[in-house]
Amino acid sequence: MLACLLAATSWGAAASEQHDNSAAIRGTGFDFYVMSLSWSPSYCAAEGANANRNQCDTDRDFAFIAHGLWPQFTSGYPEYCASAEPERVPYHLVDTVIDIMPSAGLIGHQWRKHGSCTGLTQAEYFEATREAFARIAIPRRFEDADDAQQVSAEEAEAAFVSANPGLAPGGIAVSCRAGRLAEVRICLTKDLSFRDCAEVDARGCRASGLDMPPAP
Repeated sequence: MLACLLAATSWGAAASEQHDNSAAIRGTGFDFYVMSLSWSPSYCAAEGANANRNQCDTDRDFAFIAHGLWPQFTSGYPEYCASAEPERVPYHLVDTVIDIMPSAGLIGHQWRKHGSCTGLTQAEYFEATREAFARIAIPRRFEDADDAQQVSAEEAEAAFVSANPGLAPGGIAVSCRAGRLAEVRICLTKDLSFRDCAEVDARGCRASGLDMPPAP
């Protein structure tokens, strides 16, 4: 029994040390993160023929994807910051997140607009993006995009709160566009714990009857 307890303690310490050394925790120059999850079929429907084909071809069935990991201030947010890192994201880093951000153009844009303001290297920023995406459980009803759905912003928020212990209604906001659910935005501390964010929450969509179109 003692051996088991010692092993568990050792594992817990190692896991804590690994988490404390994560890319996300080393971010500087901002207060917290917003992890923006985009309902991919809404983007595809809105953009039509102009949509990125890697994301929206008929053989693609993306549901919620990582739109981006955004550094925030308590009021407002930084963007397009000066950085010693290059503006272009090399292919070997694109490949590390292309499964959750299925567009090289999106990946590059997120780095230039948001990642450059985190104090992280490109590699650290995209590691942090993957960590943040993995931190959030997608509610079962939103795990695939085979069928059209209709929800209210309140229902969508409640589903995420229910699926993610520790996430409070004050730490999540829905974005809507043209009658569709576009994004779910979830606020995280620098070590990727859930937190409230009054300004982000206040800007959230309150509409009912939002369409969630199926994958193309």
